Amino acid sequence: MGKLPRKNNNTKYLHNTTKRAIIYEVNEIIFAHCMEGISMKQIQKIVLAYSGGLDTSVIIPWLKENYKGAEVIAVCADVGQPEDFQAVEKKAYASGAAKVYVLDIKKEFLEDYVWPTVQAGAVYEGKYLLGTSFARPLISKKLVDIALQEKADAIAHGATGKGNDQVRFELTVKALAPQITLIAPWRMWNLKSREDELKYAEAHGVPIDYMSEENPYPYSMDWNIWHLSHEGDDLENPANAPKDMVYMVSNTPEQAPDEAEYITIDFKQGIPIAVNGEALDAVSLLTQLNKIGAKHGIGIVDIVENRLVGMKSRGIYENPGGAIIMYAHRELEYLCLDRDMYHYKENMAHTFADLVYDGKWFSPLREALSAFVQKTQETVTGQVKLKLYKGNIISAGSTSPYSLYSEEYVTFGEDAVYDQTDAEGFINLFGLPLKMRALALQAKDKK
Repeated sequence: MGKLPRKNNNTKYLHNTTKRAIIYEVNEIIFAHCMEGISMKQIQKIVLAYSGGLDTSVIIPWLKENYKGAEVIAVCADVGQPEDFQAVEKKAYASGAAKVYVLDIKKEFLEDYVWPTVQAGAVYEGKYLLGTSFARPLISKKLVDIALQEKADAIAHGATGKGNDQVRFELTVKALAPQITLIAPWRMWNLKSREDELKYAEAHGVPIDYMSEENPYPYSMDWNIWHLSHEGDDLENPANAPKDMVYMVSNTPEQAPDEAEYITIDFKQGIPIAVNGEALDAVSLLTQLNKIGAKHGIGIVDIVENRLVGMKSRGIYENPGGAIIMYAHRELEYLCLDRDMYHYKENMAHTFADLVYDGKWFSPLREALSAFVQKTQETVTGQVKLKLYKGNIISAGSTSPYSLYSEEYVTFGEDAVYDQTDAEGFINLFGLPLKMRALALQAKDKK
């Protein structure tokens, strides 16, 4: 009897590879059928975060095309961007939306998201005042509210697969309504460029403003009452200085008046309540400070920041009113918080900023930190005076009924409240660990 042929390991490998390829192909077919089943049977209503721009306008027919029979409900949130919201609503219907909501949420945005972040002193990576970051969870919360009201099956957004906003939208939905399906067309479709989107829009009857599309502003922008951001085009090279045409809110420092302006801001428990002695609601107050700050070139930030998804991005931010408020709030805390509280809160602010930046507004830790912050702000009440001049904010005095500053104690002149000889015993005890270590090292060296 002849020998059996030896097994060929390469043949076995190829055979197994072929089997795996067949399995993968079958799985893809099953997945496609499952997706088809989901789109046909389960996804009957989709709530879309709608801006009125090209991306989200194209998404409406794309959703209807890929989720057969589904209604698309467009939700446009007014957080202070200068839009013609009647035109936005009209465009959403013309693009195929079954229903359109336009929500004015500026007051809620400032009172429930911006002011708590100001109180926390949270700034991302030392520069970014979180303008987009804390707007997204509120917008997403409104999407969830409407999805539940409309008994919708899914929420869709127009964020790309490279940025932070996709995370912010989706984490909020997961935190508030985990049963709702999330749809992110930019991670799914085969449209790769603005030209592709324009062709798709034209083929599906989406209204296009050809004047703006032929000569679009070259930067990607996010605009709300707190800030305006710019990314893309020549800004993608960090070596390039921003052109003056970038700025749509603020004067450049060179364009600012040659004369300084003094303003006062009043705070109550860490919340700004008045400008120049005039009590104002949140929206009016920030609107006035934006106008004043923009005139003087205040709040322009150029940062190469670390995105959550792992890459660095370069952005230009305009924050005239926000920069003034954050500066003034910090000045008042210098006056009203004791050393331990201020230092601990300063460290906590970095964590708070990271949580907001990462889309974790509705996380237990952020909520717990906000509870701590509220306690710290009980005495942050008073008035701050500032000098504004060509892009600079300069302190010009602060007062508070809760001030911890005592001229009696700190004066270099004669006083009757502080015995300077007490410092000797304090220093001896405070420095005792250092002294004991030095003595131990000296004794070791002598052996």
